[in-house]
Amino acid sequence: MHLARFPRIFLAHLPTPLERLDRLSKELGGPEIWIKRDDCTGLSTGGNKTRKLEFLMAEALAQGADTVITQGATQSNHARQTAAFSAKLGLACHILLEDRTGSNDANYNTNGNVLLDHLHGAKTSRRAGGVDMAAEMEVLAERLRGEGRKPYIIPGGGSNPTGALGYVNCAFELVSQANDRGLVIDHIVTATGSAGTQAGLITGLKALNAGIPLLGIGVRAPKEKQEESVYALAQRTAEKLGCPGVVARSDVVADSSYVGAGYGIPREDTLEAIRMFAQLEGILLDPVYSGKGVAGLIDHVRKGRFTKGQRVVFLHTGGAAGLFGYDAAFAEGRKALEM
Repeated sequence: MHLARFPRIFLAHLPTPLERLDRLSKELGGPEIWIKRDDCTGLSTGGNKTRKLEFLMAEALAQGADTVITQGATQSNHARQTAAFSAKLGLACHILLEDRTGSNDANYNTNGNVLLDHLHGAKTSRRAGGVDMAAEMEVLAERLRGEGRKPYIIPGGGSNPTGALGYVNCAFELVSQANDRGLVIDHIVTATGSAGTQAGLITGLKALNAGIPLLGIGVRAPKEKQEESVYALAQRTAEKLGCPGVVARSDVVADSSYVGAGYGIPREDTLEAIRMFAQLEGILLDPVYSGKGVAGLIDHVRKGRFTKGQRVVFLHTGGAAGLFGYDAAFAEGRKALEM
């Protein structure tokens, strides 16, 4: 499959590392756990959106855009990476931030990713939770057109067929790394939200006939809704690539058991996962995506769904900057460590 046919701006730090997590694997006593470090893609602390933005921003420039509009939750990793990419390319950036948690915590609303949005020069405006964010972006785009601007709209999470190409490419990269070191991968696990990462990965894996199951740990939607969203995007991505039908409905698997009270609200197992990675491997997870993804991975190991002798790769989607908006969630554990 020839991804060079599609416009792309090469800014990500690739390939990202593929590392074995020896201390975590020993602690859990189950499979050999590896991590694909897509928190190391570069641009404002990195994360999975950088891969998507390489294709999305290239499309924006090809269309003559001078302004980028996107949306996400208050502590959106996608918003922060879009702001950074825009700064690098000299594009104006407008971000609509949706209040999905109802938090009044000052750190949550102004620190972490929000602070970085502003440092990169993006203009932000807030919207109430549950509004039609796609429609809100269109209203803003129309206003900017009236001012003589040429806006390009990026959907939340960069999750459309163009953005998903970044994770088709990641599937190629991961399989190549595994082949080069003789690593047989039995499962891949990652957090799944706006669908683009999981859709791109499964499309790439199926196009390669890799034979590696992919499990998405949902962070927002119920299982059936999440799977349908991923499957629909995977179909459109496969059509864009010229291999329609390569992904079957049964290839798309999500487990939404770890969402808890809602998007952006960490459960206790999310906090446990973040602490375990920090204290056993020196790796930072985030409370919204990767923390819930690892909580699911750990639970699957403890329940014997992943077992000794298997090799499981967790794809880390980044987002550690968001930790600084969630300090209150870690207050109890922090007090226990103070001397």
